[in-house]
Amino acid sequence: MTDHVHTGRFTAAPEGPVTVFLIGMRANRWWKLGKVAQVAASMPTMLGYLARTPEAGLLGYQQWFGRTTIMVTYWKSPEHLQRFAADRSAPHLEPWRRFMRESAGTGDVGIWHETYETIPGGRESMYSDMPAFGLAAATGHAPVGAGLNTARQRLEADRAHGPLAE
Repeated sequence: MTDHVHTGRFTAAPEGPVTVFLIGMRANRWWKLGKVAQVAASMPTMLGYLARTPEAGLLGYQQWFGRTTIMVTYWKSPEHLQRFAADRSAPHLEPWRRFMRESAGTGDVGIWHETYETIPGGRESMYSDMPAFGLAAATGHAPVGAGLNTARQRLEADRAHGPLAE
């Protein structure tokens, strides 16, 4: 994500379905910083791998930090996400197994995730005077023009032809 502001109104321009995967962790016992740091430390390695391996299917992500963290990721498909999670050569399985062995059930650190598959006509977005963000940063964006001024119009356009149709 860059800080370049796109002046005006825009909508995301995905072609086809996009899988949205939300993932995060929560420092339940913040005073156990070592345990929290150990769990958090594996994410940069995973993101580096995914950046170097576009065939893995990650389209983009954004993240926010606090006691409860959240990362919103966009994937080509649920199959791409599941393949990455199960791939023995990718940097996910070992940290997951370590978490399950050393942290799960202690109550020190919580982890969570949610997966959603979006389909054309089942999503709508609008960004006004924003840098490329969210789904638009992951898939591209298009100006909001005639026929795309309302959420209802953008949903209908996405359902019929994608957001670039007017």
